Amino acid sequence: MSLTVVAECLASPGQEDRLRTALEAMIEPSLDEPGCLAYRPYADPNRPARMVVVEEWTGPAALDEHFTTPHFRHVEQVLGEILAEPMTIRRLVPAAG
Repeated sequence: MSLTVVAECLASPGQEDRLRTALEAMIEPSLDEPGCLAYRPYADPNRPARMVVVEEWTGPAALDEHFTTPHFRHVEQVLGEILAEPMTIRRLVPAAG
């Protein structure tokens, strides 16, 4: 069963461009991971400091593996410097029916 992840980020004032750059840099290496089915960042048009990444993984093991990759470790460090609040990660599975 696939796993959809919604990760929400809020940049500190003046860090909006760095946030966008960091999340966009994650697209290609994440999509290259064998368990990644989709990886797409979105910007909130009403609040430029807020971005959301919608990801789809083959399952929890693939996501856990993603968290160990060098590109994730790097972006985690960058986000720690530029986010106004901790990133929120929601794990979602298809609803029955």
